[in-house]
Amino acid sequence: MNGDAHNGVVPALPPRVPRMPHGRFAPWLGRTVLRLGGWRVEGELPDIPKAVVIAAPHSSNWDGFWGIAAKLALGIRLSILGKHTLFRIPLLAPLLRWQGVIPVNRAAPQGVVEQAVAAMRAREVIWYAMAPEGTRRQVAQWKPGFWRIAHAAQVPVVVAAFDYPRRRIVLGPAFATSGDMAADIAGIQRWYAPFRGRHHDVVQPG
Repeated sequence: MNGDAHNGVVPALPPRVPRMPHGRFAPWLGRTVLRLGGWRVEGELPDIPKAVVIAAPHSSNWDGFWGIAAKLALGIRLSILGKHTLFRIPLLAPLLRWQGVIPVNRAAPQGVVEQAVAAMRAREVIWYAMAPEGTRRQVAQWKPGFWRIAHAAQVPVVVAAFDYPRRRIVLGPAFATSGDMAADIAGIQRWYAPFRGRHHDVVQPG
C-alpha cells in the first residue's frame, strides 16, 4: 500500500489497475487541488486489468475539473476515444497515446462501439472511461454504449459517483453484465441513488 492511502484524500491504487508512468508531480498536483477544494476520493477500486468506467451524475463542467484532479491524484490511466485525425498531428499523437486516448474513425464501417471493443480486446490492461448520460442535462435514459462495450468485451462496469454536498468522488464496485441490458443499467442506476450532483441526480428507474 502506498502513502497516498494514508493522506485522507485518495485510496491506494491496486496492482493490476492501469497507471500512469512513475512521477511525483502529477499525483501531488491532483492531491493538492482536491485538498484546496475540500474534496476527497472514497472507496476502493477493484483489482482488475480491464474495465469500462462510468462517472455520474454529470451535471456541471466542474465534474471534469474534479475528475481530472482525482485521476491525477490516483495516478490511474483512463482511456477515452478521440478522433483519429488528431493522431496525424506529429507533436500531439505521442501525448494522446501517453494519456491513453484511443483513435476512432466515426466514418468507418464498423461503429464506435465495435472500435472500442476491438481496442479493449487488443490490450492486456485498459480501463475505458465515459459518462453514460452523455450530457450535462438531466436525462431520463442513459446512453447504452458503455454497456454494449463492456458486454461485448466481456469486462465489468466500474462505477464512480460525484457527490457534491459532501465534496467527494465515491468509487464503487464492479458490475458484471448479463444478457439483460435494461436490468443491468437499472441496477447500476440504483447504486447512484444516494449521490447528489452539482445540479441534478441520476434519474432512478421506475
